[in-house]
Amino acid sequence: MSYLKSLIRVLVTLAVVVAAFFVGRGLWDHYMLEPWTRDARLRADVVGIAPDVSGLVSDVVVSDNQVVKKGDVLFRIDSARFKIALEQAEASVASSSAALDQARRENERQQRLADAASVQQKEQAATTQDQAEAAYRQALAGRDLAKLNLDRSEVRATVNGSVTNLSLRPGDYVTAGTAKIALVDEDSLRVEGYFEETKLPRIALGDKVTIHLMGQQSALDGHVESIATGIEDRERTSGSLLANITPTFSWVRLAQRVPVRIHIDNAPPNSKLIAGLTATVTVIPGENAKTTADAAQ
Repeated sequence: MSYLKSLIRVLVTLAVVVAAFFVGRGLWDHYMLEPWTRDARLRADVVGIAPDVSGLVSDVVVSDNQVVKKGDVLFRIDSARFKIALEQAEASVASSSAALDQARRENERQQRLADAASVQQKEQAATTQDQAEAAYRQALAGRDLAKLNLDRSEVRATVNGSVTNLSLRPGDYVTAGTAKIALVDEDSLRVEGYFEETKLPRIALGDKVTIHLMGQQSALDGHVESIATGIEDRERTSGSLLANITPTFSWVRLAQRVPVRIHIDNAPPNSKLIAGLTATVTVIPGENAKTTADAAQ
């Protein structure tokens, strides 16, 4: 009887050890090898809208956090001086056109005189016509530039998106080339997940991805769009343009983290896609998002 009890204890102990081994191995694979990460962010390109001309802001058409479409007017710069410049340019075109007509008539007159006119007079008439033509073309270019400046006094959205952190007010002076409105490009929304290098062998382009945004219950579907081909070596470089992701402590060694760009295939209507949100992403190895979508159709 005692022998049987001892055998049972040994078997139970072995069973516990075997179960612990498989549980430990499963946890190791899950945390160290399976392609998922909590270190992910919802990203979008932020476009700085800068005027092409300088002047006083006469009207701000949009409000903070407003959704706009490409080509919508965002704000206007006082156009009075640009209208005056256009009138001056049109007057210059008219004057140059009259001078060109006169130069052509004089040149034709000199050519008809034949031997009665000297070579010098003929050359002078031809040169005057050429100069008048050049002045006319310059006046046309000045008029086109004045029109362009007048058109550019209305500053328009260059992408579809939403205005954010708006502080521009009527009466502010804006300088050409200086960004005054930040526009979040909604067409560039994507998720960037930072995966440990040990997990990269299980990630391939096109793999299906499940995305969970923190604080939101609905999951998003996506696929791996690209994988970064370089990260910064903090021991050797400084001021590099490569991605620099701080590794997180993971037991003994700190695995480098590599950015993986994830395209969002669809999003539930009630989801709030705000650039900068934290996300957890799980890559499903071997399941290509495009193939899955084609099969569903």
